[in-house]
Amino acid sequence: MPHKPRTAAVAISAVIASAAMGLTGLVPTAVAALAASRPPAPATRQLSAVIRRTVGGVPHILARNWTGLGFGYGYAFAQDNICTMANDYVTVEGQRSRYFGPRASYLQRPTGTPTTNLDSDLFFRQIIDSHLVQRLTRGLSPQVAQIQAGYVRGYNHYLASVGGSAGVPDPTCRGRAWVKPITLQDSYLRFYQLMLLMGQDVFINGIGSATPPKPAAAAPGAQAQPAAALTDPRRVARELAARAGSVFHAAGSNAVAIGSAGTRDHHGLLLGNPHFPWLGTERLYQAQLTIPGQLNVTGASLYGVPLILIGHTASMAWSHTVSDAYRFTPYQLSLVKGHPTEYLENGRPVAMTHRAVTVVARRPDGSLARVTRTLWSTRYGPVINNLLGTPVPWTSTSAFTLRDANAGNLARAMNTWFGINRAETTGQVLAVLNKYQGIPWVNTIVSDRSGQALYADIGSVPGVPDSLAHACDTTLGRQTFASIRLPILDGSRTACDWITGPHAAAPGLFGPGQEPSLLRRDFVTNSNDSYWLSSPHRPLTGFARIIGDVGTERSLRTRIGLIDVQARINGTDGLGPRGFTLAGMEHLELSDADYAGILARAALVRMCRSFQAGGGAPLSGGGHVGLDGACRILARWDLRWDTGSKGAVLFSTFWNLASNGPGSPWTRAFELKNPVRTPAGLNTASTTVRDALGDAIRQLDQARIPLGAAPAAIQFVTDHGRRLPIPGGPGDSDGIYNVIGEGTQPGDSATAPDFGSSFIQVVTWTKARCPEGATILTYSESSNPASPHHADQTALFSRKQWLPDRFCAAQITADPHLTVTTVKS
Repeated sequence: MPHKPRTAAVAISAVIASAAMGLTGLVPTAVAALAASRPPAPATRQLSAVIRRTVGGVPHILARNWTGLGFGYGYAFAQDNICTMANDYVTVEGQRSRYFGPRASYLQRPTGTPTTNLDSDLFFRQIIDSHLVQRLTRGLSPQVAQIQAGYVRGYNHYLASVGGSAGVPDPTCRGRAWVKPITLQDSYLRFYQLMLLMGQDVFINGIGSATPPKPAAAAPGAQAQPAAALTDPRRVARELAARAGSVFHAAGSNAVAIGSAGTRDHHGLLLGNPHFPWLGTERLYQAQLTIPGQLNVTGASLYGVPLILIGHTASMAWSHTVSDAYRFTPYQLSLVKGHPTEYLENGRPVAMTHRAVTVVARRPDGSLARVTRTLWSTRYGPVINNLLGTPVPWTSTSAFTLRDANAGNLARAMNTWFGINRAETTGQVLAVLNKYQGIPWVNTIVSDRSGQALYADIGSVPGVPDSLAHACDTTLGRQTFASIRLPILDGSRTACDWITGPHAAAPGLFGPGQEPSLLRRDFVTNSNDSYWLSSPHRPLTGFARIIGDVGTERSLRTRIGLIDVQARINGTDGLGPRGFTLAGMEHLELSDADYAGILARAALVRMCRSFQAGGGAPLSGGGHVGLDGACRILARWDLRWDTGSKGAVLFSTFWNLASNGPGSPWTRAFELKNPVRTPAGLNTASTTVRDALGDAIRQLDQARIPLGAAPAAIQFVTDHGRRLPIPGGPGDSDGIYNVIGEGTQPGDSATAPDFGSSFIQVVTWTKARCPEGATILTYSESSNPASPHHADQTALFSRKQWLPDRFCAAQITADPHLTVTTVKS
């Protein structure tokens, strides 16, 4: 039996003394083969780690070796979030139908994709049955394998220490049968799930339900109806375009890397501000990982990942933003006549592969039954029957299959982040990116002590140059490539296979030199638009369209970021001498300025006052509505989304209607020569714009929200009866840097944020040895409502306060809230 954790009066001086000596004495545990059916067997050597928690509950894990480091992280993480994570391990084990029923569904929150339990189980069970994870972990760094094995032992040790599921402190899952020890395979499946987040994960329903047509469908006359969905490729392309934006841009981020020419003291500085879900397992968990002399990195990771994904080392800091590049392409297959499970390849028939997959499902009466379904694949990947919810039926003549650039990306990704965790310069990070190309679906933004700033979208991107897309796009593909840059390729010709670029880390990928990157001494930034204007002073061009567009309108969030960064570097923002400081970047991130309001408010107020003279604001359906002080409220609004900014809610409601209706809300169109400042000018002659104000007033009145309501009235978290108003607001639509969004899914809170600013870090360097920084984890460390760290950082964020970034040992020991726990197994 594992020992219970030893929590006690470990003298701080003794901990630091141990660190100084390197904590020698333990030999790293050998990593055994993956054990799918039971937890890893206990190692013959004892594991130990020291967990030092500072203000906000941030764990600083100190260990002697790699396995111990993972052990300490797994223990601390489970202590804070075991219920949320256990639910996801049920998912990747293919057991949701067993515990929650096959017809129920769950939401993949980063993409907003609803997924049925049965389809999900079939998808992951096929991965398990194929032994894919075992193959994909070959080539994994030995250190990462040891961290991963230690993480599993730490997670399981915590669960055992509380007496199993019955003793879990979190009432959300206490006593539930699905809270159980995990295996090493489970931990790798979780990481693999994240690799597929912007690819196969989105298509799980279409993979699990794809079946060949019944024999009757092959008869003349029976083909007409199912094939009709593809007779109008423009309509299908329009549906895909409408869905693609909401799916692949549901998650976002801001990141800014300032170089030596942009800071006041000529050191580098970095802002990381991912906009990710506030619920579920795609939350971020803050921690520090330290093995003296071998690793010292701090930051945050998505749940279940015992590596730092966004953070800093002693002299380098990095962050990520969701990339605009597609990481997959569909292929359309021409099927062999009379054989719908065979497709043509250069004129020759090739049989699809198939696997009978069995899962266990709970019946309505509580009994269990086995459900078996056959899943079909091709050399490209799984057969699908819809694209982002748009049907693409499998007929007697045609089928669609999906190739995902991250389907083979596990060891490369884990090795990439491990390499970044040990890097000390921007150049070293760039070398890691080029070597592994393991970044799955995000950009990388870096700065370092010397002031070298980097933007890079170097990772797993399909090798589809524009020439290949033009030569190989199907009829539907020509429409989707023109409208949303997504090719749908001809699967009947091997000439349409992805190319393998020079020095590519895996077959079918662009080489790192074919992907965008930029080193600067002033700044680089990204807010989820493409690579094009990462630096307006040196626009990036010449890359394949599948990676991103150029010469097109940028989001308001991108524009306000570029404007504010340049103004602070120039010293023209009225906030002091030129050049960034730590405080200057903190202000930029949480200023909560509404760029749409800055551009449109003056004209809107003039229009509103003209309505006063005319008896009210027009409504889109005809008639008028009283203004009820709307003009005065808008005129006095401070143009921000601070919690007390009266008028913000009214303006945003107006702007949502004005900017999403027919026609453009602007008088000045986008100009290629002035892409940061255009479009601009509110078009008050537009019927859509004129009706939007009256419609906004009516909407708020119907919702019983006062026209002068501030964000605090509609945007807050309730914690044990305490209301915590949340600053920030609509990102791309209004152009607010600190993005906060409420969800619309059943069961979501009407007021609490569903996504947005999550782990925010600002890091820089001075002449001192230790980095200088500040962080805030907006939703706090623990998803357990009974934890003292469930909302403590949220309360700080509500007041726009930060935690000091404690990286060096002296900073950690100086924390007045320090607690020290030694865990052993």
